[in-house]
Amino acid sequence: MSDLNNKHLVVVGGSSGIGFRVAERAAQQGAVLTLVGRNEQRLAQASEALSQQGAEIRATLAVDAHDHEALRAAFAQITPCDHLVSMVGDAMGGGFLAADMALIERVIHSKFLTNVLIGKLAAEKVRPGGSLIFTAGTGGKPQHACASLVGNQGIVMLVQGLAAEVAPKLRVNCVAPTWTVTPFWRDQPTEQVEQTRQHFASVIPLARTAEIDELADAYLFLMKNDFITGQQIAVDGGVMLG
Repeated sequence: MSDLNNKHLVVVGGSSGIGFRVAERAAQQGAVLTLVGRNEQRLAQASEALSQQGAEIRATLAVDAHDHEALRAAFAQITPCDHLVSMVGDAMGGGFLAADMALIERVIHSKFLTNVLIGKLAAEKVRPGGSLIFTAGTGGKPQHACASLVGNQGIVMLVQGLAAEVAPKLRVNCVAPTWTVTPFWRDQPTEQVEQTRQHFASVIPLARTAEIDELADAYLFLMKNDFITGQQIAVDGGVMLG
């Protein structure tokens, strides 16, 4: 297992939630951080919080990753790194017939196509021996979350394809959480979030939803294990066993 001391980690979506916790945990192990996010205020708050803990912040970049020209410009500013984590990907509910076509297109663009571009750009930035880690997902059905599931399966295919293309220089993997309480749902009513949490706790064999640290640990594991590539780690409490 490699260590993260003095390794440069880029987290796309690192200003809050799981991405922030991955950055925080990596910094505790000596990683140097670049945080990329679309909300400049949240980026500044995250950078300040991490700096107060003693983390070394190399850069913060405010960019909406879904704007692909802006994403290319942002990557041009990123210095060579050892690991890159992408948390990018919108979610949705509803089946193919019920969902609005514009929403389906937006989610697939976000979850899959934007990560394809991130992979293409990151492959030129990550040093030999490093890794790319994407975020997929688990726990849904196509008739209930159509474009999200298409995006998640797309991430798995992206990971397998990139892993073969960049080997042996780099490793490429993904983490697939199931639904988890994170700041991603900040714009949803609190009651609705709690109802969703209770629903998932009732169908997950371990009878609860995940803690953020349980998810963050999977990303750190994939950074540090030098003999895993082309794989998905599902951190979902066994939800797909039902």
